Amino acid sequence: MSQSVPAAIGAEISGAVTEPEGPQMLSWDSRARRVVMVYVPLACFLLILLFPFYWMAITTFKPNAELLNYKDNNPFWISSPTLDNIRKLLFDTNYPRWLFTTMSIAVGATILSLFSSVLAAYAIQRLRFRGSDYVGLAIYAAYLVPPSILFIPLAQVVFEMGLYDTPFALILTYPTFLIPFCTWLLIGYFKSIPYELEECALIDGASRLQILRRITLPLAVPGLISAGIFAFTLSWNEFIYALAFISSSEKKTVPVAILTELVQGDVYHWGSLMAGALLGSLPVAVFYMFFVEYYVSSMTGAVKE
Repeated sequence: MSQSVPAAIGAEISGAVTEPEGPQMLSWDSRARRVVMVYVPLACFLLILLFPFYWMAITTFKPNAELLNYKDNNPFWISSPTLDNIRKLLFDTNYPRWLFTTMSIAVGATILSLFSSVLAAYAIQRLRFRGSDYVGLAIYAAYLVPPSILFIPLAQVVFEMGLYDTPFALILTYPTFLIPFCTWLLIGYFKSIPYELEECALIDGASRLQILRRITLPLAVPGLISAGIFAFTLSWNEFIYALAFISSSEKKTVPVAILTELVQGDVYHWGSLMAGALLGSLPVAVFYMFFVEYYVSSMTGAVKE
């Protein structure tokens, strides 16, 4: 008893941490480290990522008086919200028609690309013909070719087929850069599906098409959704082909129409521009929101055997 008292006094004098205080200080250090290493970078990332959407939103509902006079108005806030920019976009332009055209083109190109990619990926991964690995590598290498180079020969094909200034010109040209990546993605996903399931079906007398339709595709739904999200997003945001192959104002897609129709000379209708960009980004955001879990699982190749 007499020896423990001087030891405790000596520990207090030397500044050592006593046993009750040790876990508390360690917990405080771990919290501080977590804040610095996780939450601060995450907050900065979210701020940088979401700030453009915030700027589009506040510009959409700002009147022209606030947009053109930052000396007397706060650029990061709205004093007098208005719906004039959205009203002008929806009723004074062909924006509803542009939106419908963009949706039709994106859905058509996505369906065509997925159909072709499923057949190509299944043939390369499951049939295993001679040189199948090199064929898969060549298909993915085609994705690396810049669209700015491809649209020059494709323009001649579009003109000769009489598809210029029609939505079919984009529906048939978008798969040139959608199919390679979707095929490569589905090859990796089909590889993670156990081949024993198909062998059992072959023994029972099922054909390859029956196996693909009833066994492989139901198990590959996350991969199909992931490829569909990728194809739909690229089709929705594509600019070069839509600018080169469509000339009529009412047939343009949203990315091209916003830039070419809402900019008149050196006059930029910023409110309507931002309203069009904001409304045009909502379908893709909603699409991601509903299928993000399937997208992540397919990218990690998560298949439960």
